[in-house]
Amino acid sequence: MNHVDLIIVGGGPIGIACGLEAKKKNISYLIIEKGTITNSLYNYPLNMQFFSSSEKLEIDDIPFISKEAKPKRDEALEYYRRIVTSNDLNIHLFEKVIALKKREDNSFYIKTDKQQYTATFVIIATGFYDIPNMINAPGENLQKVSHYYKDAHFYAKQKIAIIGASNSAVDAALECYRKGADVTMIIRGKEIGKRVKYWVRPDIINRIEEGSIAAFFDASVKEIKTDEISINTPNGEVTIANDYVIALTGYMPNFTFLKNIGIQLSDDAKLYPQYNQETMESNLENLYLAGVICGGMDTHIWFIENSRVHAKTILDSISNKPI
Repeated sequence: MNHVDLIIVGGGPIGIACGLEAKKKNISYLIIEKGTITNSLYNYPLNMQFFSSSEKLEIDDIPFISKEAKPKRDEALEYYRRIVTSNDLNIHLFEKVIALKKREDNSFYIKTDKQQYTATFVIIATGFYDIPNMINAPGENLQKVSHYYKDAHFYAKQKIAIIGASNSAVDAALECYRKGADVTMIIRGKEIGKRVKYWVRPDIINRIEEGSIAAFFDASVKEIKTDEISINTPNGEVTIANDYVIALTGYMPNFTFLKNIGIQLSDDAKLYPQYNQETMESNLENLYLAGVICGGMDTHIWFIENSRVHAKTILDSISNKPI
């Protein structure tokens, strides 16, 4: 069984930042990532542009140069991939953690689908992109329904319904419309989300107002069928022809994984995990939380820009403890 001082679960930007800090402090570490490097970013839409400017996405003061002030997905993938490869970070890719337990000697046992490890310290930096928020409507399990969006070309000349009004839903609606799709948005609230990128929000509002993109506000999906979708609206039920549904209603951290580890969550619907805000140490001694997972269901609280500092905070704490 392999032993390292520190296991970092998650190979996204924050997990990578933690690995860099561990390496600087000469702490033996291993990053375990169930997919590719920055797996969540890799699965973002092909043309996605970040809200943050490139310097706000930098880790360890390594310059991030992009063509525009706000980089796109491919530029971010290149940036983080080069950090991993040029620093020869110790990372195991396509390896999934399936069990993590505290042992009697206060160390941790980690089992993956490939190996077993022990570690003195653990950092959980697993993000939130793997489990979609379901709409719980009949027909949601049909093959035509997706909770992820990649590229608009596939939807050209198709009648598509996009559920949601956040950045991802708005980007998908505009891209698909401009590739020739017949787009209808189904929006739970009264307007397009306030946190939508400021340079995009006027565009989607104008396309809706001119009728290029149809939109139902204060609406929800009643049922999805093979060739149509029924919508509950303030004016009653509406049924329209439909080829594909893209339900971009957000995602959540793997709370089951956290509970099985022993992380305490708040009793309310937010499910905030318990941790010390000064050190990022959880209710389990020597187990730390980093990145967006710290926000529970409020996945907009933490992101790369404001959680990259977690790496230094955590490794400063670890370096002050006996290893």
